[in-house]
Amino acid sequence: MTLTGASVTEAQASPTWFTELFAHRRWIRRTGPFPHIYARDIFVADFFQRLADHYARMRRERIDRFRHVADDGTTALGLSELRDGPLALFTSAEWHDLIAGVTGVSATGDIAGSLRHHAPGSATGATDNGLAHARFAGNTPGPGEVRCHDDADSASGATRETVRAVAMMFHLGNPGWRTGDGGELTLHAESTARGSATPALTIPPLDNSMVAFECTPRSWHTFAGGNAAGRGSVTLWLHRPREEAVQRWGADRIVQR
Repeated sequence: MTLTGASVTEAQASPTWFTELFAHRRWIRRTGPFPHIYARDIFVADFFQRLADHYARMRRERIDRFRHVADDGTTALGLSELRDGPLALFTSAEWHDLIAGVTGVSATGDIAGSLRHHAPGSATGATDNGLAHARFAGNTPGPGEVRCHDDADSASGATRETVRAVAMMFHLGNPGWRTGDGGELTLHAESTARGSATPALTIPPLDNSMVAFECTPRSWHTFAGGNAAGRGSVTLWLHRPREEAVQRWGADRIVQR
């Protein structure tokens, strides 16, 4: 596995308020089992604590708004409900442009995602490469514009078609995680049936860490399950025009949702 540095500031010239949130400026670019970015201790301690507190508050105050999104026990609150507070960082143009830059993707400005929770003892998820259609209402965002959509919007039948271009997972709400506690993200060299193969790489759900990768026919990943305690994360997708994805991989490689 080849490792090289990926600088936060290489991706996008960002305002001072944004870059000062980061504890480390160097992220890791891995090539196997498919290209992805991995980073730990991303944000300075006080800002990460604000993110964790916001997550805990949403779990207390909006627990009825977390809906089931997968049969492995995942519940989620759409990012559009997090515009007030520190977690709104993940719907900002600065974050969108940073993630697009480090993954090398030219994205539309459409963001979809959620604050996620896996209950203790959740099942192993099904492997997925993330390469799926997403349909949104309205025109494509203009230059420098970012538009946040709920997860449900991507399957609502709205007329503008895109395809998921980048998947990102940021871990929080998992204090004191240790090996054996379960709930990891696993990356696979090929598609597998649920739980049927050893993953090529297992990534622990350490607080203040992140994984991001371009969605391609090879980007197989899943949730390991078996978590001893609840697991929290922010999941985010950036998007590209459907025509671009079809030209690169063919329409038959894109999952209809």
